[in-house]
Amino acid sequence: MTPPDLTDVSPQLGIGVDFGTSNSAAAVYDGERIHLVSLEETSVVMPSATYIDKDLKIKTGQAAINRYVASNMGRTVELSAEVLGEGRSTTGQIGDKGLPEEAQTELVYGQSFVDGGLQGRLFRGIKRLLGNRSAPRLMVFNRPFRLVALVTPLLVRIQQSVGQLVQELEPSLKDSSHACIGHPVNFEGSEQGRNQLAITLLKEAYGYAGFKIQSLYPEPVAAALSYLHLHPTASQKTILAVDFGGGTLDLCLLKRFEEGFKVMNTHGIGLGGDHIDQLLFKEILFPLLGKGERWRRAGSDREIETLFPFEDYEELLLNWAVSYMLNQNRFTTPLMQRIEEKDQASIKFRRLYDLIKNNYSYLVFQALKELKAELSDHDSARLDIPEIDIDLTVSREQFEEIIKPVLSRLQGAIMAILRRTNVKAEQVQLVIRTGGSSLIPAVKRLLDESFPHKVIEHDPFTSVAAGLAIAEYQGLGARTYSGPESVSRF
Repeated sequence: MTPPDLTDVSPQLGIGVDFGTSNSAAAVYDGERIHLVSLEETSVVMPSATYIDKDLKIKTGQAAINRYVASNMGRTVELSAEVLGEGRSTTGQIGDKGLPEEAQTELVYGQSFVDGGLQGRLFRGIKRLLGNRSAPRLMVFNRPFRLVALVTPLLVRIQQSVGQLVQELEPSLKDSSHACIGHPVNFEGSEQGRNQLAITLLKEAYGYAGFKIQSLYPEPVAAALSYLHLHPTASQKTILAVDFGGGTLDLCLLKRFEEGFKVMNTHGIGLGGDHIDQLLFKEILFPLLGKGERWRRAGSDREIETLFPFEDYEELLLNWAVSYMLNQNRFTTPLMQRIEEKDQASIKFRRLYDLIKNNYSYLVFQALKELKAELSDHDSARLDIPEIDIDLTVSREQFEEIIKPVLSRLQGAIMAILRRTNVKAEQVQLVIRTGGSSLIPAVKRLLDESFPHKVIEHDPFTSVAAGLAIAEYQGLGARTYSGPESVSRF
């Protein structure tokens, strides 16, 4: 198959796709109006979620989450060691045929464990892994899945929805095989070359999904572009766009001229809503699950008392997709022993035990997300998780104390881009605030204090997709072809 001559391609409609860490959106631009694509039945925003069941059937978006919750909530996890194969021992004697005599056959077990009752796997936040070369495949029911294979179903669904809208807008125009792809300034990770790796994998997934002709555009620049489109007569000259989403914080500083704009600098770090959720889990829930408590157990000649080794549980608790791995005897046995002490702290360890055995990790994180959203509108909010007997009120003041490290990193990122561009805060004439995490009152306040009377909120969940559609229509990104002959393997 010969790739098309891209110099002859001039789309009548611009298509933009914002595949995000937490949510995804898409838009179509016809040269005048921006049309947001309905990705869910009642929403233009779709959760970036993929669910794969035992038969390797796939669901995406909100349906994926619903299926996962329905099949796992309250389910007792049944872990068994993974069987790698068989091993045969010998008697040490040589038999009649000159071969060692076999004594017995034994199964050889691996270090990983299989959850026998698991009906399906849910994947969210895959975008955070794309720049990680050390984790190119994830095991799903004993089959290795490349990250591309987990992203592609989401993009297929988006491509189909885009195609329907394109036909509604231009019945004679059937081509929706092109798109402008958004990407963060820096993907998560510390490995050299992570951005190129992540973009290569994204382009491959988009190609498999039917977006054969692609252009790339930074997400914070796209957010600024959609604002400039909606406000063509705005007089501001120096603009800072702050895109604070689920996985990354991206900033763009640009100069506006009568004939257009020029990007002065961009900056991005791995900081987003997912990191805030983990902080909430650590600071609010860990103490209620036994962190900091002591335990006693019998030694060889005396009773031993130490702090309970809660740190052994932390990493798996904070990553709900793999927290079922806590269903191993080395984790559950100490909990059962500690619960038997029947003191006040044993209630906390019972909560942790129930969370682990009934696979409540996703439910807990959803409760924390709802708490975070509620605190954006109210001075206090209730965290009610009856499954593990937690019911408490969290004030906005407490929340803001917990996220101080996040706010500090946000402030540092702003200072970094201004310093690199040799621009002072007072020289910035407009700040565009977008992304789901930008709705947090403490984030709003930090920006308002840093840039008084200059900050505006701009379409937190759809600004990037709209800007990407405009960018493709205007030919702002270099276009490439992603067909079968252009695929790279990782």
